[in-house]
Amino acid sequence: MAIQEFKATVSLKEGLFVEANARGFTVQMDEPEQLGGTNKAMNPVELLLSALGGCLTITIAAFSKAAHVEIEDCKVHVTGDLDPDGFLGLNKDVRKGFMQIRYQVEIVSNSPEEKIKKLMKMVEERCPVSDTLKGVEVIGDVNIVNNKSS
Repeated sequence: MAIQEFKATVSLKEGLFVEANARGFTVQMDEPEQLGGTNKAMNPVELLLSALGGCLTITIAAFSKAAHVEIEDCKVHVTGDLDPDGFLGLNKDVRKGFMQIRYQVEIVSNSPEEKIKKLMKMVEERCPVSDTLKGVEVIGDVNIVNNKSS
């Protein structure tokens, strides 16, 4: 299968409130009040945790048939440790992002435990978001549009 390019555009709406668009779908993000936002939506790091949980859950569902596992219900609880002092520039020695991310999968199934464990090994090997979080090059560029009248 050919490499596919996925895209998203994020626009600043007001204060720290932003809106992301991808394939016609919209997600809003903000920061809690204690970080300068208005608390109208999840913040980006909570959305990142949600993306990991969503990808793990979708990967479980996508490969459950191949693993011969019947899924009655599935939830993924995701937790991450982050010190805001890094992002806020209050401590240059503190990492800006997560120091650790942990997840716990809760599967309701009557399938044998051995098959569920094989499914989870497959999920851990194939989850794109989990793989990305293990390290990927991030490249940025800036396009400055000057609206100043001369």
